Amino acid sequence: MMPELMPERTPSRSVRRRLAWAAAVTAVALAGTAGTEAQRALAQSRGPQSVAPVAERLAPAVVNISTSQTVKGSSGGALPRVPKGAPFEEFFDDFFKPGKAAGPERKVSSLGSGFVIDGKEGLIVTNVHVIEGADEIVANFADGTKLKVEKVVGRDPKTDIALLKVTPKKPLSSVKFGRSDTVKVGDWVMAIGNPFGLGGTVTVGIISAKARDINSGPYDDYLQTDAAINKGNSGGPLFNMDGDVVGVNTAIISPTGGSIGIGFAVPADTVVGIIEQFKQYGEVRRGWLGVRLATVTDELATQLGLKESTGAHVSSVAKGGPAAAAGVETDDVIVRFDGQDVTAMRSLPRIVAQTPVGKSVSVELLRKGQRRTLKVVIGRLAEDEPATPAAIGADKSGERTLMGMRLAPLDDELRKKHGLKDTVKGIAILAVDTGSQAARRELKVGDVIVEAQDEAVTSVQDLVERIDKVRKSGRKQILLRVENAKGEIRSVALPFE
Repeated sequence: MMPELMPERTPSRSVRRRLAWAAAVTAVALAGTAGTEAQRALAQSRGPQSVAPVAERLAPAVVNISTSQTVKGSSGGALPRVPKGAPFEEFFDDFFKPGKAAGPERKVSSLGSGFVIDGKEGLIVTNVHVIEGADEIVANFADGTKLKVEKVVGRDPKTDIALLKVTPKKPLSSVKFGRSDTVKVGDWVMAIGNPFGLGGTVTVGIISAKARDINSGPYDDYLQTDAAINKGNSGGPLFNMDGDVVGVNTAIISPTGGSIGIGFAVPADTVVGIIEQFKQYGEVRRGWLGVRLATVTDELATQLGLKESTGAHVSSVAKGGPAAAAGVETDDVIVRFDGQDVTAMRSLPRIVAQTPVGKSVSVELLRKGQRRTLKVVIGRLAEDEPATPAAIGADKSGERTLMGMRLAPLDDELRKKHGLKDTVKGIAILAVDTGSQAARRELKVGDVIVEAQDEAVTSVQDLVERIDKVRKSGRKQILLRVENAKGEIRSVALPFE
């Protein structure tokens, strides 16, 4: 017997009226919501209507960093003059500009910015170059309070990030980090800092680009912004519109010294990892893979039988290093590391450096066209305190990347390879970055650095120490004597920062 079907029930007139009213209210609400969303999208396209509420809330956590140090004053003697455009003009400008000559000691001061990340503990983030060489560091707050920095918890020249400690009498206003990986090109951002020592200046702009490499160091991965960044903004925060720190302002490109709309910030995701290591170790402990890498060009891809020019080419493997122990070989192409795609060579050193020491990671690579997966236990990169921001750190063979050059102690094998005389002693240039200052000064593979600052060098560490000595004197270039296979010797003034 078939079940009886109940007829569809028709609502009463009163129920129909209530339903109609509810539908009308819902329609109005939806229209209002759509209108609100449309208005919000339109407002965002034109820029934030006002950042005053956000700026007012965040400003107390941003500080002025003032430093003082003792330097040699000018002796008052006559300085040499070099015609505009003459050879070594940059060398003379740097080494003989006013204030560089020896003389009586005097106190000089400098200004920068910073921001509080822990108001109870008194922890302040800033740039290394803001506090470099300082005898005294003072944090100046918006309400007029001044607190002397008791301790530099940690500093990392390679990313230009430093963590300072003050002892507050009461909890300080603080800000928190956001995620920089979610920031998109075109997002609105706000910078607060102390340009030219003016204090508490707010500027607004957008994220112009991400993952910028400006050749300032091995781990360049900057956020670029057109928010006005000037001298004195260094070390200050770059906020998103929620008031979270997404970057630390650290550099500008400018022919005039003022903002032209090209500023750079260290991404918050990078800074957070460094700060945590400062708190735990007082230093940065970076991962080490133990390979030399090269860019996969179209020609190299063809030679290696690859379908596309992607990944990082292993040009050599350090003996006794983590990669060698795992079975990585020369001419392998690393395409994936610890779950992250490696699309360009320059991204891999940064990824490896951020990997915890001792962690076992999967490394996917192409070898003769075949994909393989190896397990590598990450070692610790050797860090030398005097190293400049351009240094990557030594591997087991004594090689080091410095000032855009891959360098190694000169031995009999390298003499034979580059046709150098047995009497030549120094540091061999193994590779030169095409966009570096070294390349612009026509330093080439096979050249040998025999002297730095009129002193002989036989190891890369010798050169690092000379650079550190020159840097502490306030100079930004080092004078090198370079010899080639023909026995020709020339002097080169090379910027190291």
